[in-house]
Amino acid sequence: MTITLSTVTPVYSGENYLAALVEQLDLLRARWEREKAPIRLLESVFVDDGSIDNSAEVLRELAGKYPFVRVVQLSRNFGQHPATAAGILYTSGDWVATLDEDLQHPPHMIESLLRKAVTEQADIVYVHPSERVHKNLIRDLGSRSIKKLLAVLTGNTNIEHISSFRLLRGSVARATSSVCSHDTYFDIALTWFTDKIRYISEPLHDERHIQSGKSGYTLRKLLSHARRMVLSTHTKVLRAGGLLGLGMFVMSLFFTAYLVINAFFPIHVIEVKGWASTMAAIMFIGGITLFLLGIVLEYVSIVLLHTQGKPVFFVIDREMDAPLKAYFADSGHARSV
Repeated sequence: MTITLSTVTPVYSGENYLAALVEQLDLLRARWEREKAPIRLLESVFVDDGSIDNSAEVLRELAGKYPFVRVVQLSRNFGQHPATAAGILYTSGDWVATLDEDLQHPPHMIESLLRKAVTEQADIVYVHPSERVHKNLIRDLGSRSIKKLLAVLTGNTNIEHISSFRLLRGSVARATSSVCSHDTYFDIALTWFTDKIRYISEPLHDERHIQSGKSGYTLRKLLSHARRMVLSTHTKVLRAGGLLGLGMFVMSLFFTAYLVINAFFPIHVIEVKGWASTMAAIMFIGGITLFLLGIVLEYVSIVLLHTQGKPVFFVIDREMDAPLKAYFADSGHARSV
């Protein structure tokens, strides 16, 4: 039984990197063939996402030279996540690896991702950078801080580890891509289909940003990513707001009880007259309002996730992992990539 792998790479301004990336993919493909591994690189899909340089021409030349290279041309620039989803829908491999165009994600690490996936029966494996990716304190700290904040707000701890370098089980990848809408965050949508998510830590460096100081992500784009991430998540903040409203309502009952008791048995804990009754009224009305608003917002969140395509269930087959697991367990093939 031969297991197949597809790779997907969105392309926007990668003319200087694409040839080297394909060469590295070809080396990985050739090594697996040479070692008669139970896995083969079936195809490498490159999605031209309205590229602004000579990437389209470079891709045409590479497709003519390497039979496993496939090119998908989008009508305009849609962004990295939509381009990734589009490319995945053109794949047919048992596993799908997504890589950036600029060699920030070395293809040889795919084998480490596969090993992690089959040994722990995971459906998604991310590469979590073990070092600062951009070698820029503000850029790297900002990215980590936003992820940590969103992980707290949404209650999804996987957010801290997500990256565009990932290995996905093919069925999960294509099912997720098929339901992604305009405002769906791809990595959040992946969690609708599976919770078997793992990650490995490896040093990743964005050489393009380090050398030029330019990044494909502006502050506006990063904030847009954060907004879509929240919209694609059934956030626990909404539930916390409802609980806060319920807490305020309970506190108003305590204030009311104090007023009643104080009317018959003056204890004068609060010396200012009228203050307790005012606070009781405010907390009673505010608590009920906040509680009902939390319920309405949570209902809207459920409806939103339904319209975005969140499934009720999803069936998956992990039996095909056995040959790869045996391959990596063999001391002759165990390697530290």
